[in-house]
Amino acid sequence: MPRGVETTSIPENRQITQRHEELKQSFFHIQHILSTMLLDPFQRRFHVFDLPATRAVPSIAARGYAEAKASPTEVSSILEERIRGAAAEINLAETGRVLSVGDGIARVHGLNNVQAEELVEFASGVKGMALNLEAGQVGCVLFGNDRLVKEGETVKRTGEIVDVPVGPELLGRVVDALGNPIDGKGPIKASERRRAQLKAPGILPRRSVNEPMQTGLKSVDAMVPVGRGQRELIIGDRQTGKTAVALDTILNQKRWNDSSDESKKLYCVYVAVGQKRSTVAQLVQTLEENDALKYSIVVAATASEAAPLQYIAPFSGCAMGEWFRDNGRHALIIYDDLSKQAVAYRQMSLLLRRPPGREAYPGDVFYLHSRLLERAAKMNEKFGGGSLTALPIIETQGGDVSAYIPTNVISITDGQIFLEAELFFKGIRPAINVGLSVSRVGSAAQVKAMKQVAGSLKLFLAQYREVAAFAQFGSDLDASTKQTLSRGERLTELLKQPQYSPMSVEDQVPLIFCGVNGLLDTLPVNRITEFEKKFLAHIKANASDIQEKIKTEGQISKELDARIRDVAKEFLASF
Repeated sequence: MPRGVETTSIPENRQITQRHEELKQSFFHIQHILSTMLLDPFQRRFHVFDLPATRAVPSIAARGYAEAKASPTEVSSILEERIRGAAAEINLAETGRVLSVGDGIARVHGLNNVQAEELVEFASGVKGMALNLEAGQVGCVLFGNDRLVKEGETVKRTGEIVDVPVGPELLGRVVDALGNPIDGKGPIKASERRRAQLKAPGILPRRSVNEPMQTGLKSVDAMVPVGRGQRELIIGDRQTGKTAVALDTILNQKRWNDSSDESKKLYCVYVAVGQKRSTVAQLVQTLEENDALKYSIVVAATASEAAPLQYIAPFSGCAMGEWFRDNGRHALIIYDDLSKQAVAYRQMSLLLRRPPGREAYPGDVFYLHSRLLERAAKMNEKFGGGSLTALPIIETQGGDVSAYIPTNVISITDGQIFLEAELFFKGIRPAINVGLSVSRVGSAAQVKAMKQVAGSLKLFLAQYREVAAFAQFGSDLDASTKQTLSRGERLTELLKQPQYSPMSVEDQVPLIFCGVNGLLDTLPVNRITEFEKKFLAHIKANASDIQEKIKTEGQISKELDARIRDVAKEFLASF
């Protein structure tokens, strides 16, 4: 053996190899721990129904740590830091998997403890609502685009039933069906939230309707009076002025909302269901121009939005209105319109494979509208004395009020204002059919002065329409029939009213008084509108005591009756 070469024995070689293997194993063990800890936190999360995530291949960052030959102290500090971070991010949630998705409906496996109408969240960020709870799967309706949801995607429970922000912070805002602002005016800082679908008040907290809700329309306030806490249906064909009646009612509340008396104020909620975005934008602009948006909330679920949002929007708007009712204030809610909500509900129900009934609507479509409209109520003093008045709108097809949805809503509400296309095209606007329109409870709340003046108006106009139909066939008419026709024409002309010009009761009463008492019988029909403007201007300038007495006393005494006659005769003599 050459000199100078050191040799080692065989046992020593084995020890070195063994030690080398031990170090190698330790190195891989540390590398494995590091790679696990350095994984993205989302991969370390686990779910109740998921298997533990499989161990991933050591990441580049982990290999970097190993190659840098970190000291044991550094390794332990890194591990400690990662463990602390990981513990804080562990998030347990009950999840399921999407079996199929299409037409705005997702069928989900899992979610065994989900509640009916609970909000669920898909991995893509889309929210939905669990509606069908079946054995082995859950039928969810989507509040967003179904193209974003994929088969096999994870669905997470939120534990929340659909709720919306409520309170005075929403006044002057335009929101979607879930209460999110869509008017570009920033977030809504509401301090309270309320479930969209709440139970209606029982019998004991309520009281009968006893306060008037002025619409500002002569024909409505005189013949079909509405009270605070009432549900008055506005029904008619498309393009007959249904929304115009509702909008004028909102504009008329300005005279009370500008005052400081909270008991007189009437806050308004307008729910647009299935309408064009341009129509909603135009309505909001009208409210802004008339300074009426400040006491209104607009809830919009337009035609381009998913059916579940159109279905939930009226309930969301109702929850916002109920906040005022339950806090001793007064609110008015307009559903425009419930026909489209019923169509959206039919679409959802059929896609969820619920059995169809009459006109393919599901069996519980009556309950859909009754549970919504029953939430409008006048509360008694013990419960704050607040009220929620509802003006639902229904669209008919060809004037057919005997269809399924119209008959349902007519039977639920406390009366209806029937708008007729034929009258609308004749220029009689608002096109109210006196014979079919009725208010079942509003007369108890009508201003006494209006009741005294307009008590016989509805009956007289109904007789006039009947006589006018026969008068087309015969020329020989007696004097009383001619007088009925003559006065009927003038009263019909007097009740016409342009849009966006609501009138106060003290303006309406003297005009209707003149018409009913025959003071206008000699006046040409084409001069009635001119008379109306000039007579009101004359009263305001020379006989303001008439309006003041109507406003303060609320009734017409013998002295006031004589005073109105004298002023009217004096004016007509010089007109």
